[in-house]
Amino acid sequence: MKKLPNIKSAKKRVLTSERRRLRNRAYRSSMKTSIKRFEQSLETGDIEEIKSKFSEAYRLVDKAAAKGVIHKNTAARQKSRMNKKFNKITAS
Repeated sequence: MKKLPNIKSAKKRVLTSERRRLRNRAYRSSMKTSIKRFEQSLETGDIEEIKSKFSEAYRLVDKAAAKGVIHKNTAARQKSRMNKKFNKITAS
């Protein structure tokens, strides 16, 4: 078990930072999962499925960036890469 600090405000800080860490981990995990699902749907070739997975992944990346889980430039890079793959599939 971790040793908590003696000062009340420091104790509170440890607890709140742990809650935030777990919340951030959940956002990051769901975002990564949705990106993987989008990339797996590209292999199936079903355009409707690809569109739905793309919009879901795009939304979760935006949400993670808005909440400060990932940096806005990281979000932009991931969205750009997904867009590139999406456009390549839908154009053909």
